[in-house]
Amino acid sequence: MARMHARRKGKSGSTHFVGREKHPDWSSLKPREIESHVIELAKEGKSTSEIGMILRDQFAVPDVKIATGKRIAMILEENKMQSEIPEDLKNLISKALQLREHIGTHRKDLSNKRHLQNTESKIRRITKYYKSIQKLPKDWKYSPKQAKLMFE
Repeated sequence: MARMHARRKGKSGSTHFVGREKHPDWSSLKPREIESHVIELAKEGKSTSEIGMILRDQFAVPDVKIATGKRIAMILEENKMQSEIPEDLKNLISKALQLREHIGTHRKDLSNKRHLQNTESKIRRITKYYKSIQKLPKDWKYSPKQAKLMFE
């Protein structure tokens, strides 16, 4: 598959092992315990990806979805703990803010201007998707000024 902006082929990302269909025996936590750990970590202010890494590294849970039957985001949604803005969109917005700050000090950095354009087009594309599945309100709009206020 071609890359989004470069229009050339590249290596695909990491993949899960296909043969694993059940929670491994060597992982000692039960699904209820995993869900309680997810809720605890979310109360501490961790994002879904941070929760997954902590569960993997400290509690020996290789895959939350296989262990519990639900993704981390679904567990948080059931317990009314999900964030207003999805994590991937939040990460893209913070990346765009960092690029804007960099371009503010280095005005002739043309490659980063291009990266900013690509990042903001990804933001527009993903907001369109989240509006269609109603994870964002229909009137939500990305603007750099509003994003700067949101992340301060």
